Amino acid sequence: MEQVAFIVWRESVEALLVVGILYSWLSRSAAGRRGLPWLWAGVAGGLLLAGALAAVLLGVSSWLTDTGQEWFQASMALAACALVVQMVLWMRHHGRGLKRELETGASTQVGSQHWWGLFALVAIAVAREGSETVVFLYGTILSSQQSGGFSTMLLAGAAGFGVALLTFWLLQLGGRIITWRRFFKLTEILLLLLAGALLVSATDRLISLGVLPALIDPVWNTAWLLDTTGGLGKVLADFGGYRATPALSQLLIWLGYWCAVAWLLHRTSHAAATSAARDGSTGATPDRLSSQR
Repeated sequence: MEQVAFIVWRESVEALLVVGILYSWLSRSAAGRRGLPWLWAGVAGGLLLAGALAAVLLGVSSWLTDTGQEWFQASMALAACALVVQMVLWMRHHGRGLKRELETGASTQVGSQHWWGLFALVAIAVAREGSETVVFLYGTILSSQQSGGFSTMLLAGAAGFGVALLTFWLLQLGGRIITWRRFFKLTEILLLLLAGALLVSATDRLISLGVLPALIDPVWNTAWLLDTTGGLGKVLADFGGYRATPALSQLLIWLGYWCAVAWLLHRTSHAAATSAARDGSTGATPDRLSSQR
């Protein structure tokens, strides 16, 4: 269940970053401190919205036929893949100004004493992270080759959240080894690898449904060298989409995915750099969260 632990860890740290920015800003003044109960209410509301999405997904899958389940699982894997890529691109473009954007939104609501607006701001931010986590986990668990009961997944999620709390604390110390910039760079790579694995898992189901032609199946067989049932092969399958016996269509789609990702990252980085140069933004990176408290 390493995928479950990783997803919970990464998304929890990002959610803690959002809540930490708003908590730090609200705590600076007496007027802001009046909004702290609304901050925590917004956190609870966002978690409830994410939980509602999880209930809907479970309800939908429960009444589908076997073929419908295959279609649904392939669709969820594709949705999770697209959402991962979108999140990485969004953070690369908006990460520099995330702190400023959140504080500006909170300042508007606090200044006019629109506490429900502050509640909505926090709830939407937390619900976004929670909803992403739900979709990622659902798509990952359905498409994963590994097995495990609910208790195992729950334990993996709890471990991921515990490590997220520790990671956030270390990041707040402002150390030179673990910084926000390095954290996002590392997890960006891992998330994109995971998205590629989700895409390959979706192609597995689409080929089995007869929707996607295999073209050549298999192109090769490396099970004798690196099997996907355990060890390094399993890790590569879960986090990179490795297959010991891939179909040609899978390889072409996987290569197309990485070409598209490379182009999108280059385009987003260029747009973010241009925007930063135009706005003259210098102090809004997540790295500066603890130093501006």
